[in-house]
Amino acid sequence: MLSKAQEVKVSSGKVQRIKNFKSEYVDARTIDVWLPDGYSSKEKYLVLYMNDGQSLYDAESTWNKQAWEVDAISGELIVSKRTKKFIVVGIWNNGEYRHSEYFPQKIIQSIPETTRKIIVEEQLKNKPQADNYLKFIVKELKPFIDKTYNIKEGRKNTFIAGSSMGGLISLYAICEYPEVFGGAACLSTHTPMILKEMMSEKTDTDVASKYRDYLKTNLPNPKNHKIYFDYGNQTLDSFYQSYQEKIDTIMIEKEYSSKNWITKFFPGDDHSEKSWSRRLHIPLEFLLKK
Repeated sequence: MLSKAQEVKVSSGKVQRIKNFKSEYVDARTIDVWLPDGYSSKEKYLVLYMNDGQSLYDAESTWNKQAWEVDAISGELIVSKRTKKFIVVGIWNNGEYRHSEYFPQKIIQSIPETTRKIIVEEQLKNKPQADNYLKFIVKELKPFIDKTYNIKEGRKNTFIAGSSMGGLISLYAICEYPEVFGGAACLSTHTPMILKEMMSEKTDTDVASKYRDYLKTNLPNPKNHKIYFDYGNQTLDSFYQSYQEKIDTIMIEKEYSSKNWITKFFPGDDHSEKSWSRRLHIPLEFLLKK
């Protein structure tokens, strides 16, 4: 199952590519596992699961010639001992069905019918499947990673991260599986939840507010979970501030503090891998610190 050849260009560590990882819940996909320099069977590592896995390491192979540069950033954090040692499991998105896998499914029935119909048909391609996507990670991918790599098991050693819709599904994951994930990093989280052309005050009331209602009930215990948010103010990120501030209010109400929650604003940053790469070290240090 593991690719023998080094197919991903990295500046630190190495990537093992698992092609066509099959699932009973979602379509098969590629998994790219980054291992730090000196990865050893004599040590145990934390695990960071990351959505949109094809955009993490090698800019030459991405659709927009940008990447998070996870390999370089993670390698530097480990070498400088600013974090514990960890591996990164990059889960490729499903292209056409990315939104349907990343849109938090539990809120769909609470959305007013007319708006719900538009979202399900146009954004989710008539195939809501976020719950199945999380089942794939928790019930199929994670057991494989636990068995194949030298990792520290348990919630306090397992994390999930993503940006935009990948941020939404990361937050949804820690809410749905608080016993599995001890922390989530949600960069430029697409808090409006709907496609840009659908954004309006009505869709905020109809859709984003339903997710906030969900969070009020389902956010995990702050005593043993950490959550990171951020956003910029350029391109798509320019829409996010008011939405994020409403979520921040909920975090305070749920008794999150600076020990287990961060929201950061990055003026001048846009909605791109280059922006996320520049600040990725912040959530990684927060979640994975020594």
